[in-house]
Amino acid sequence: MLIAFTLICGLTIGSFLNVVVYRLPRHESLATPGSHCPNCGTPVKPYDNVPVLSWLLLRGRCRSCAVPISLRYPAVELLTGLLAVTVVVAKHSTLEIALGLVLAVMLVPVALIDLEHRIIPNVILAPAAVAAIAIGALTRPSGLPEQLIAGAAAGAFLFIFALAYPKGMGMGDVKLAAVLGLFLGRDVAVAILAALIVGVAVGIGVIARVGAEQGRKTAIPFGPFLAIGAVIAIVAGPDVVHWYLHSIA
Repeated sequence: MLIAFTLICGLTIGSFLNVVVYRLPRHESLATPGSHCPNCGTPVKPYDNVPVLSWLLLRGRCRSCAVPISLRYPAVELLTGLLAVTVVVAKHSTLEIALGLVLAVMLVPVALIDLEHRIIPNVILAPAAVAAIAIGALTRPSGLPEQLIAGAAAGAFLFIFALAYPKGMGMGDVKLAAVLGLFLGRDVAVAILAALIVGVAVGIGVIARVGAEQGRKTAIPFGPFLAIGAVIAIVAGPDVVHWYLHSIA
């Protein structure tokens, strides 16, 4: 029952995140107008706005003008729902679940907006950072220093990269890493390591496909890799950190 409830809530939040991903980079209101077809402008009826299910029943087309509706919409809803379930299954304490759920809700729009527009909006990062600190202070004040230290360390680490490779990493990535530290604590090291590994692997794949010269000129945003790393840290971060600390002891 808990997993089913979490999935439904995640799907519903994912529907709103679709609005965020589309409207926020275009500086449009998230509240008005209501959901509507971008082609014909017809408002979406409540029964046509049920996450994932409505898209399937409409066969991926607008009821009014029959223009195809991007697969991205149900994909974002399903992804958000699955991430929420992953957090509930992987974590146990109130603090970890609360931090994980808020982090998941932040990661989806950040990754997609960075992938499409090459920006990581401060309007998402700032409230997320405040939420992480507030959750930590309310549920486990003793862990707050670790959150703050991890945030500062993660931000400083990527800041060095940004100084060394300004064309490959921006300040948005630095700020995102700092926010991840606030959510993940020392597990942020796993997130950054995983992001670097995935980023290098993708870079090698791009070079293998288009050639070294063209591959070096291909801009690949780092935010999505940090998001992938954060999910890996949510699922396996504590085990990886525990293994590492005991392997060097």
